[in-house]
Amino acid sequence: MSPLTTPAELKGLTGASVLDVRWRLAVSPTGPAGIDSYREGHIPGAVFCDLETDLTAHTGPGGEGGRHPLPSAEAFQEAMRRLGVSGSRTVVVYDGADSTAAAARAWWLLRYFGHPDVRVLDGGLRAWVSEGLPVSAEESRPEPGDFEARPGGMPLLDATRAGELAADGVLLDARAAERYRGEVEPIDPVRGR
Repeated sequence: MSPLTTPAELKGLTGASVLDVRWRLAVSPTGPAGIDSYREGHIPGAVFCDLETDLTAHTGPGGEGGRHPLPSAEAFQEAMRRLGVSGSRTVVVYDGADSTAAAARAWWLLRYFGHPDVRVLDGGLRAWVSEGLPVSAEESRPEPGDFEARPGGMPLLDATRAGELAADGVLLDARAAERYRGEVEPIDPVRGR
């Protein structure tokens, strides 16, 4: 099964949980990054999933594990249930197509924690809108889901192994080119790779 789905395929899915995972590096003064975009318009029935609170452990600034550490199974399960995710229903995640890291993270976490059917909307909300499909500003309030988080569904790489892989294998850095080259660094204390 492909990890991607098209707007037409999503339109034809019934009973799927749809998570709007739009996220920006800078936090909005009115709430979590991405929530303002969600409130302006999203795929009808989609629920806002916040990268900072739903897809990341809550260690606080400078905490162990980096800026966005892996959440515990318990915390992730609680967040997904609150967002209406069930293990027996397809989950489709999307972003604005300008920063696919958030949707990719949601896809990976759901797969890592054992969800069998997760897809990313190819082209994000931008593709949905370009197909002439409707958007809604009405906030969705799903019934609680029954997702059970079971770690281990996808491989996990720690910092030590990442360093080894960079030296003797292939390690891809998915940041913007100017951040990779060290020309710009908006948040990390050290530039480059």
